[in-house]
Amino acid sequence: MAFALSGVMRRRARTSPGDRCPIDRTMQVVGTRSAILLMREALFGTFKFDDFVARTGLTEAVVASRLRALVVADLLVREPYQEPGQRTRHGYTLTDSGRDLMPAVLSLGQWGAKHAPGTIARQFSHADCGEPVRAVVECAAHHRLAVEEITVE
Repeated sequence: MAFALSGVMRRRARTSPGDRCPIDRTMQVVGTRSAILLMREALFGTFKFDDFVARTGLTEAVVASRLRALVVADLLVREPYQEPGQRTRHGYTLTDSGRDLMPAVLSLGQWGAKHAPGTIARQFSHADCGEPVRAVVECAAHHRLAVEEITVE
């Protein structure tokens, strides 16, 4: 693909600068509504294909396609299981990479509960002490940060 710059034709680089950005790369993997909903459900412990369909409201075809993509992206792993008297089926569990998405999914939920009218927020709490769980931005020294306090290098 080419583009004109001051009347001179130049070849566009094969990859855009955004392709090296971790946010861009992440969105390439999980940047669809269906992928995020499936990851949400996996984080909530959903395992079976039929449960992913029922809990997300997505079609079977979309769920099948997205689950395959999330397995290829190493966010989920496909595991065989068999219920008594039934044929072998496959369920989906989180990989370490998939578990690492938890703060992002939690943050999306927090934002939606606060800013998206008509949502019904689930309450997340710490299993040990019962206190609410929330995603925060902090530095390595555990100082909570506002957007104005962050620099990009």
